[in-house]
Amino acid sequence: MATPSTPVVRPSNWNLPNLITIVRILLAPVFIYMLLADAGQDGALRWWAAALFIVAIATDGIDGAIARRHNLVTDLGKILDPIADKVLTGGALVCLSILGELWWWVTIVILVREVGITVFRFVMLKDRVIPASRGGKLKTVLQSVAISLALVPLWLLLGDWIYWVNWTAMALALIVTVVTGFDYLVAARRENRLQHDRG
Repeated sequence: MATPSTPVVRPSNWNLPNLITIVRILLAPVFIYMLLADAGQDGALRWWAAALFIVAIATDGIDGAIARRHNLVTDLGKILDPIADKVLTGGALVCLSILGELWWWVTIVILVREVGITVFRFVMLKDRVIPASRGGKLKTVLQSVAISLALVPLWLLLGDWIYWVNWTAMALALIVTVVTGFDYLVAARRENRLQHDRG
């Protein structure tokens, strides 16, 4: 049991999980460049861009697991992690819309939700850090799967029926994205009321 004289050792912000997250952010422009450079031709750059996205987004689970296992969870990590996800997924969605492979309204709805909740989190920093909820994590997984399916030109190997799989995955990701956005706001409002009642 810690005593008042025992200092609480906080993990450094410059730890391995946070560095992995930063690398994920830095990989985003490389991925975006390759995807746009391919210009919808489904060539080697498209495959490399898809592979880079999948590898980068997969590190989300790796850095989180390392942070929890070795007690390296930091407030900075809680902030950078969702930002890294949004830079990657947001960049992918915008690029897919630019290439004419995804309706702009889908991209706009998802981005409004993502940016809105991220701004909300920063505003709430003065009171507390709001970590990703279970619903938020499910949303990230569904977005990652849907975008990965949209990026990898499987239609070249499997035929046009794969488009139906892609559209279904994107629809599920869109629905969960919107629902979890409202959940965040409702949960935050409930927490604010509890703190007000305690005060």
